[in-house]
Amino acid sequence: MKTRRQKIILVAKILVAFLFVTIIGLFSFREMLLQQIITKTANKMEVDYNSHFVVKKAAFEGLSCINLTDITLVPKNADTLFNIQRMRTSVNIWRLFVGDVQLGTLEIKNGYVQLTKKGKVKNFAAFLKRNKDEEQSSDKRDYAAFAYRIISKVLHLIPTDMEVENLKFKLDDNGKRATIDIKKLVLANKELETSIHVKTNTFAQRWKIKGFADPRNKKADIRFFNIDTGAIKVPYFDERYNLISSFDSIRLNIENIDKSGGELHIDGFTSIANLKINHAKIARKDVLIKNARFDYRLLLGSDFVSVDSSSTVQFNRIKLHPYLAYETEEDTIYRLKVNIPKMKAQDFITSLPDGLFTNFQGMEAKGTFDYNLDFKYNKNKANDLVFNSNLKKENLKITKYGEANLTKLNSEFIYRAIINGVMQRPVLVGTANVNYTPLDQISPYLQKCVLTTEDPSFFSHHGFINEAFKQSIAKNIRTRKFARGASTISMQLIKNVFLTREKTLSRKLEEILLVYILENNRIVSKERMLEVYFNIIEWGPNVYGIGEAAQFYFQKTPADLTFNECLYLARIIPSPKKFMYQFNDEGNLRESAVKQVSFLTDLMIRRGLLTIDDTIFKSQATILTGPAKSLLRIKVKDTTAVDSLAVKEEFEF
Repeated sequence: MKTRRQKIILVAKILVAFLFVTIIGLFSFREMLLQQIITKTANKMEVDYNSHFVVKKAAFEGLSCINLTDITLVPKNADTLFNIQRMRTSVNIWRLFVGDVQLGTLEIKNGYVQLTKKGKVKNFAAFLKRNKDEEQSSDKRDYAAFAYRIISKVLHLIPTDMEVENLKFKLDDNGKRATIDIKKLVLANKELETSIHVKTNTFAQRWKIKGFADPRNKKADIRFFNIDTGAIKVPYFDERYNLISSFDSIRLNIENIDKSGGELHIDGFTSIANLKINHAKIARKDVLIKNARFDYRLLLGSDFVSVDSSSTVQFNRIKLHPYLAYETEEDTIYRLKVNIPKMKAQDFITSLPDGLFTNFQGMEAKGTFDYNLDFKYNKNKANDLVFNSNLKKENLKITKYGEANLTKLNSEFIYRAIINGVMQRPVLVGTANVNYTPLDQISPYLQKCVLTTEDPSFFSHHGFINEAFKQSIAKNIRTRKFARGASTISMQLIKNVFLTREKTLSRKLEEILLVYILENNRIVSKERMLEVYFNIIEWGPNVYGIGEAAQFYFQKTPADLTFNECLYLARIIPSPKKFMYQFNDEGNLRESAVKQVSFLTDLMIRRGLLTIDDTIFKSQATILTGPAKSLLRIKVKDTTAVDSLAVKEEFEF
């Protein structure tokens, strides 16, 4: 009978023999296994992506190192996608047997990856198509499992030790070219060092990426900066999107990637210094954010993706906690919450990005405030949209105004509209102007009509109408464009007097903040705001204010306008230069305009602004009698045929 020690020795011998046989087997079949993987990859490229994949030479070196030469992928009838002259890598053999590729080391010398678009032909188009199995599947995707699987595969393909020389990434979008030439990239002992040359149609720079990278433990902390003097410019996007952008440095930190309890957690932070952006849709000048940092905690579950509310966004001295979520448990729901903890008002003003809030430069304030925003949009129940905005202030007071001095609305001032960047003629807002009309000399019916069409709750709201905002947001989301606004008279007044008509993010943000300050600090009375509004808005080609408008259309003073004339003037405010299209070729209102008049009249009756017994709105149709009449496209009736017939009948008689 064998002793316990003899049994252990026997088991050890068996294991050694098994390992020896396994190693012999690996050496015997590894070349075959390698060729099978290359052949399988080539077949997949041919069948699924209509591309030709070739490895000129592939061989093992030692137990786990593989040498590959002249690796090429060429889509049919398109430019080569990539070509690598030499690549040497080590792989985990055990994982390779189960179909999982995990790289240990990687060396690449001399090669390129290129994306080209010539006309409508893209050499990468086939690789953007969705998998047919995914398209046909009606099962919901488990976001946490899917993301973790993709992240794990990518990190397995990042080697623990890497050395790259002369690898170029080239982009050619119909002549818009950019090349990122990695002269050297070394990852050793978890430390990353690079030397990169960048060249586009408009600039050339040398970049460096440096820091810590540990793909197996899912951690990284890397910095991205410019070797040369000056800021880093962003290639390709400048030409493609007419976007000028640059920054001094970027830092990306990944502290944790962990999946537990069915949820995936990703934690870390990213920061950027001196981010500069210039785009026609953002602002008229460069927008500069000196320091910005995002401490993020991303959460993914089976039916949601979110940025957790413990995340922090900070730029300059402004700190906020965002919560963003995309949920698909029952309906498709988008959520956004923003919390700005209590902060000094002056810190907020001085932290606003340069170039984005030019009218706030030089503004000073006292006191503190905190802010909360709650937004929820259900794709299947658009009318249930939630939009709650709440600002709490303590002893908040503007002590000095910046470029936009709102107090000027209380006195005489010169108004000059800016249209397409061109400053129009000056209009004096004051009694010295013969066309200036005080509010009590403007027909009360015109006031009622304009408030009905432009801002029914003007005298009760504080600059904004929440329900209108909700409807505007819902429609803009549905149409995926800015299809509807929610502009009040307060907003129109601020836009006309202090801002421009440009459709930029900067102008809209300034408009919102200035309106809030105007309406919530009792700077100007509602009556004065309405009076200024009536005397400055554009009412036709080179026609500003109600005094000029009443003369231009009807040769009357604003006090003498009839109800129909008032309603006409109110209706053309959105497009005053197109007033002539309200009329047909006989000089009468078109049928569509008549229907609009009827609808607004009924609306005013329902709101108690008119009574059913009133006869003022039952008067004659609107007829232009002023200089505006000459701009109507009225056709002169041809009576020649009628006269000839009359002559003929008289002759026959």
